[in-house]
Amino acid sequence: MIDNHALHAACLAINARVLVVFIATPKQWHEHDMAPCQEEFIYASLQQLKRELAQKGIPLYYHECDNFADSVDWIIHYCIRQEVAVLFYNRQYELNERRRDEQVEQRLSGCVRCQHFDDSLLLPPGSVNTSSGKTYKVYTPFRNAFIRRLTISNVSCYPAPKQRGNSLLMCDSSEAYESITRNLPADFPIGEQAALQRLRIFCRGKAQDYLILRDLPAITGTSSLSPYLAIGTLSPRQCFNYLRAEHPGVLKECDSGPFSWLNELIWREFYRNLIIAYPMLCKRQPFIAWTNKICWRNNAYLFQAWKEGKTGYPIVDSAMRQLNSTAWMHNRLRMITANFLVKDLLIDWRAGERYFMSKLLDGDFASNNGGWQWAASTGTDAVPYFRMFNPINQGKKFDPYGIFTRKWLPELANVPNHAIHQPHDWAKKHNLVLDYPLPIVDHQESRRQTIAVFKAAKSAGSEENKKEH
Repeated sequence: MIDNHALHAACLAINARVLVVFIATPKQWHEHDMAPCQEEFIYASLQQLKRELAQKGIPLYYHECDNFADSVDWIIHYCIRQEVAVLFYNRQYELNERRRDEQVEQRLSGCVRCQHFDDSLLLPPGSVNTSSGKTYKVYTPFRNAFIRRLTISNVSCYPAPKQRGNSLLMCDSSEAYESITRNLPADFPIGEQAALQRLRIFCRGKAQDYLILRDLPAITGTSSLSPYLAIGTLSPRQCFNYLRAEHPGVLKECDSGPFSWLNELIWREFYRNLIIAYPMLCKRQPFIAWTNKICWRNNAYLFQAWKEGKTGYPIVDSAMRQLNSTAWMHNRLRMITANFLVKDLLIDWRAGERYFMSKLLDGDFASNNGGWQWAASTGTDAVPYFRMFNPINQGKKFDPYGIFTRKWLPELANVPNHAIHQPHDWAKKHNLVLDYPLPIVDHQESRRQTIAVFKAAKSAGSEENKKEH
């Protein structure tokens, strides 16, 4: 309710009637792999928002449609039936969502004025481009230009709407909205106030050490705000303004923890700019064309082992079990598990991308797609294809004492710290048998094969380009 651009603009007219509408498309959500827990998180958050808006005298109307086409028809008829003068809305940037909004504006043209806002970003998309007006393809120059623009932009937060008459009983047009079963992770309480409290605590304390602690999954060193950002409970402006209030020099202190966290917010902006400039990304196409030539192994057994956390590599397995159990995964572990699936198992990155979306409470298409394409070496500014994370070394580096690993792999509880990431070697020396899978692939052999496969794909892509030109 705080810092919602569309709601704020609608409430500027003091005597006007303000209606808040949320149209859900569960069938389309499912087709695009939205996690059931995220759907429930949205519903529960709407219930909380409904109560808060009611206290302001603003009704929230909920409606369900099967798809975006039906939602366009419904909002058109609703605007006409309610004699709406102005439709205010916050933009979404995925291709289908943009097409939906364009259709609404076209069909309401001449009878209802439409006004849209770039509410989910610090800066409007397209406002940070190269000197030739093109979208940045490399992150670091984008970030530098973004920060220059940020220093001269007004990114202040809008307040919550003022009281508009008496509190109202809200009306909902769907029983499913009221009756849906709640099965949400306890680590992420519902509502704007809970999110703001978490933001305050992080900015006042943990942000200072974020650069040091962010990569250690055994420590709660990250903000854990991504679920709230993903569904719009929290705005990036709130994040930035709270951070800057506690750390006024954040934009200049590039080696600090606060700047490192701001950097994550800017990555979020970068990936959104990309899906707007390159709609093919919304169609799950790689940014680098020659990577379409990769001959993926796509072994069903290996994929299932990865999903279940039974690969025989403890850091990978503990991360996947965290995801399956809590609907969230530490960011460093997302990179490790993605790299392992693509580079060690040679499984198409799109399979992993979809699996993450189907599980994550903070599922966000642009960030998830960008992260997977980075790990898979198929995206803009991606890790070079010959770079592969060694899962054993990654475990030793980021969970050296096995604290996180043992939490999710209790079958390794008795393995000593020095052996936790190569438990079978230790067990063999002591004539023990562990109730834990052997490694499903040999990392060094996988590295050799993967580099050869990527190199062949790049060569084939180059030959194809030569023929075309």
